[in-house]
Amino acid sequence: TPAQRNDAAPHRVPRKDRYKFKLRPHNPDHKYPGVKDLVYLESSPGFCEKNPRLGIPGTHGRACNDTSIGVDGCDLMCCGRGYRTETMFVVERCNCT
Repeated sequence: TPAQRNDAAPHRVPRKDRYKFKLRPHNPDHKYPGVKDLVYLESSPGFCEKNPRLGIPGTHGRACNDTSIGVDGCDLMCCGRGYRTETMFVVERCNCT
């Protein structure tokens, strides 16, 4: 029967480490990546300069937060190019009761 013939046929057992690379950290003081670590093989494209091919608008002309140390902060968003500050006085009408 066909089932008996298939059982007798030689079969290849895939090796677990067949395509395993030996990754090394860029900085020798860092640990080697583990099996659950996310590893990047290429650098991410920069977001500071405009790149229409990749759909990156760049950060020139964007508003930033001078007091923030996060991604909306001027130091990070302006990529070291410097920035101009504007002081605005805003009057708003409130619906107080």
